[in-house]
Amino acid sequence: MPRLTVKTVAKLEEPGMYGDGQGLYLRVGAGGAKSWVLRTLVHGRRQELGLGSASLVSLGEARDEAQALRRVARAGGDPKASRDRTRVLTFEDAARAKLKELEPTWKNSGHGKRWIASLEAYAFPLIGDRNIQTVGIADVLGVLNPIWTTKNDTARRVKQRIAVIFDWAKGNGHYFNENPVNGVERVLPPVKKRQEHMAALPWVDVPAFYAELGEREGVSARCLSFLILTCSRSGEARGARWAEINGDVWEIPAGRMKAGSSHRVPLCEAALEVLESVRGLDNDLIFPSAQRAPRCPARQMSDAVFKRLQDRMGRQGFTVHGFRSSFRDWCSESAHADREVAEAALAHSLGNKVEQAYARSDLFDRRRYLMDAWGRFVTGQAGEVVELVRA
Repeated sequence: MPRLTVKTVAKLEEPGMYGDGQGLYLRVGAGGAKSWVLRTLVHGRRQELGLGSASLVSLGEARDEAQALRRVARAGGDPKASRDRTRVLTFEDAARAKLKELEPTWKNSGHGKRWIASLEAYAFPLIGDRNIQTVGIADVLGVLNPIWTTKNDTARRVKQRIAVIFDWAKGNGHYFNENPVNGVERVLPPVKKRQEHMAALPWVDVPAFYAELGEREGVSARCLSFLILTCSRSGEARGARWAEINGDVWEIPAGRMKAGSSHRVPLCEAALEVLESVRGLDNDLIFPSAQRAPRCPARQMSDAVFKRLQDRMGRQGFTVHGFRSSFRDWCSESAHADREVAEAALAHSLGNKVEQAYARSDLFDRRRYLMDAWGRFVTGQAGEVVELVRA
């Protein structure tokens, strides 16, 4: 078999494996991509090792690498492990390795996509191809400075992710200095944080909106009614399942809760009436999407259905999540509910970790009284009477 030449490598276009001798091959893919492959025996078993793209690794470099790896194999070693130890680890390599570790711990793939996307947008263009051992505090500042004041929330997430990557690199023996993110914030310009809240409908206007909502047909309107009466989040309501309903209690599993803990919601009379109005639409989802392929399981409604519903109603200036704020304001200004009961109704944790560890009760009975009062208010049965719901 004749050996390859530089000119031959450049001309080959037909997909296939082209041998150079002693186990070195040029692989040409269906799309024309070319890469080097070494086939050799390791401990009596055939092993195939990729040596890189032919556009980056020359024929001579591929031969030298193949010879070095064959030498390791003849000496009884593992050429793949040897090559991996000597290969330069870039910052992007480390980031993707850490992402692979983190992905199984996240609830959905969307978080992983956002995690890596922020690094692809702001970090990889500047330090992605750098040997991670050469990246220092000045390089981290170079990533964060351009976005620190203009996109501070994004910059803080990028900073935290870079710190995690360097912790991983140190722990795996790829980085030997102090994490370059440590102390970087002292060098960055101060940014005054402004707390922003979801726009909410004033609590006094909720009954009128609920009445208008009741005149609407469609699953999205019933789902929004249920969301308002239960003070739940959008995803919790849209993903509600019949298996989670136990009499007049909605038991939301931990996997569907923002805080990762299960949550019991006492259902008021109006909420139970909403459930009865949609019973029979699906055996699994309470509020299934109208878009359903034949002979396929029902799908959960998208997070855009409520925005489209508001548009059809001509109601703007507040968000669906804001109904939780409307409820909280009603608790304080009208019902005069105890703070811990109101926060428990919203599935919020109060106090530090020690206090949370000892606060085992979910105040369910007191929350039932509060949610019944909220249901009467929302449906217009309470009039303008101020309800006292302290227990």
